[in-house]
Amino acid sequence: MLKLYFAPGACSMASHIVLEENGEPYEQHSVNLGGGEQRTETYLKMNPQGRVPLLRLDSGEYLAENTAILPYLGKRFGLWPNDALAEAKALSLIGFFAASVHPAHAHVGRPERYTPDANAHASIKETGLKTFHGYLTQIDGMLSGREWLSDKYSVLDPYGLVFYTWGVRRELPMGELKNYTAFKDRMKARPAVAKVLEQEKIKV
Repeated sequence: MLKLYFAPGACSMASHIVLEENGEPYEQHSVNLGGGEQRTETYLKMNPQGRVPLLRLDSGEYLAENTAILPYLGKRFGLWPNDALAEAKALSLIGFFAASVHPAHAHVGRPERYTPDANAHASIKETGLKTFHGYLTQIDGMLSGREWLSDKYSVLDPYGLVFYTWGVRRELPMGELKNYTAFKDRMKARPAVAKVLEQEKIKV
């Protein structure tokens, strides 16, 4: 049985939603990031990066990072494109989310990662927030005239929802992003998404 290690409100919410969408039984473990559980010897043995999400496979092996977990789950549950070009585009978008959108937000929440100089933290946060907002606007454009981030619902969509919730958390003017907001509403209407949002106590 699969087992997901996640933290409420973190990017692991994408994998959490995908697992709930499928309906296959799985185990879950909420990692206490605030308490430092991700830095314990036990957790680091499973994932040396000390992050979520982490997925324990049926074999007992561990798979880390959304860039690996989401394609794996997508192929397992039929939420991943079969066409070679469509797959490449899906990987490109996951890469954009993981390498650009997520780090921009990290500059807002974790400026100490980027410099020990506390005097620079405010500037890092400000720049990160502007960059993050710019990326959200870019995602809004991607959703123009379409329901989902790909031709049909896929693992890309729960990942896209994560960043909308972060925009709300940072009090950005998310309502101005009309396409992205309509997408958020479509996502919330899905029972599995509503269940995860409630469990992780996410208001959006």
